[in-house]
Amino acid sequence: MTKQILGIHHVTAICSDAQRNLEFYSGVLGLRLVKRTVNFDDPGSYHLYYGDSAGHPGTIMTFFAWPGAERGRIGSSQVGATAFTIPADSVSYWMARLREHGVSFEGPFERFGEQVLAFSDPDGMAVELVASSSASGIHSATLLESNEAATAALLTDTFGFKLVQKNGNRSRYALESSDPGSMVDVVESKSPVGRIAVGNIHHIAWRTPNDEQQLEWLRALPKLGYHPSDVRDRVYFHSIYFREPGGILFEIATDPPGFAFDESLEDLGSAIKLPPWLEGNRRQIEQVLPSLELPVKA
Repeated sequence: MTKQILGIHHVTAICSDAQRNLEFYSGVLGLRLVKRTVNFDDPGSYHLYYGDSAGHPGTIMTFFAWPGAERGRIGSSQVGATAFTIPADSVSYWMARLREHGVSFEGPFERFGEQVLAFSDPDGMAVELVASSSASGIHSATLLESNEAATAALLTDTFGFKLVQKNGNRSRYALESSDPGSMVDVVESKSPVGRIAVGNIHHIAWRTPNDEQQLEWLRALPKLGYHPSDVRDRVYFHSIYFREPGGILFEIATDPPGFAFDESLEDLGSAIKLPPWLEGNRRQIEQVLPSLELPVKA
């Protein structure tokens, strides 16, 4: 069996206020809340998943909501930004929409032949919109590395990416795929190592098509000098975790079962869903979680 990485599965970040986060990513950026659940390792806090209408892998941005947590510091050994694809002719629309919602932005500026709008979410995390003919969803993510070479070797020799463009200290790697999330940028950064907390990306997850291939990765990674976790049941996918050479937390996540595992496509994100092992604590958990109101789409 040939192991495959199909692209980015999801990107997970940390926010301070779940309602404010929902109003920004769903209300302003128009992503669908596809799952309203809790952090399985910290069930007193929300874990919110956003994506396209069906929650396809490659379109997913997720957030741990940790009210009162300290602010993070951007630096090397982090995912520095997440970029979403917008239609190539929609830059003016998005500039007007961001202004309408009071979001300051930079651009449009050109990067590798595409127009980019860059701004921050309510917690100061970097977000980009890239006008592209690529499939809708995540366009790319930016990895900040003090030494590009070691991370580049993992991306190319192990994950199957190819270096396709380079400009200064930014290198773009891509898979031979038309799926969303098939590109990643590596920026060689001389800044100090960042501190991951509110306003930072916690980890980036890569797609593998099924459990069998994930087990192949679990067997292969130690032979390459990495130290993967055991398989974790995230209900909507199964995950293994390890640190890449620059220190960023990488996850390899399966495409199935998907977000319709415990609710219909029509009802995605409409109710708090808990994994089976936490159902017995539902009453206590729901008493702790703040209520959320879905924003009216404009």
